Amino acid sequence: MNVSLTQDIERTVDRIVDLIMNKKGEDIVVLDLRKVSSISDFFILTTGSSGVQVRAIADEVKIMLKKDDSIAPWHIEGYSAQKWILIDYVDIVVHVFDNDTRSYYSLEKLWKDAGFRTIETDY
Repeated sequence: MNVSLTQDIERTVDRIVDLIMNKKGEDIVVLDLRKVSSISDFFILTTGSSGVQVRAIADEVKIMLKKDDSIAPWHIEGYSAQKWILIDYVDIVVHVFDNDTRSYYSLEKLWKDAGFRTIETDY
C-alpha cells in the first residue's frame, strides 16, 4: 500500500516512531531520502537489544499500523533470523536491527547524504 496516497506520510513516520518507542527501540533514526533517492521517501532505523526485542518492535509496528491506521506492509523480510527485520510500506521502510547487524551494515553511513533526525528517548 502506498502510504502517501492514504494519509500524510510525515504523520505516519511519527506514528511508526511512537510504536517503536512503545517497545523501547534504541538509537532511532529517521532518514529522509526524498532528495537523494527514488527507492523510498523515508527509512526508519532502530535497534533491539535481543532477537526477541527485534521481533517485538517489528510486530508492534506491523500489527498496530494495520489495526489502528489500516496500513498494511507491502513486503516483510527477516522474521526468522530476527537480526534485521525489514518492513516495507513502499514510501516508508522500517529497519529493525540487532546491535551487531546494525553496526555491520551501517545504513546511516551508506545514506549519509540523506537528511536525518535522531529521536531522543527517555528510557
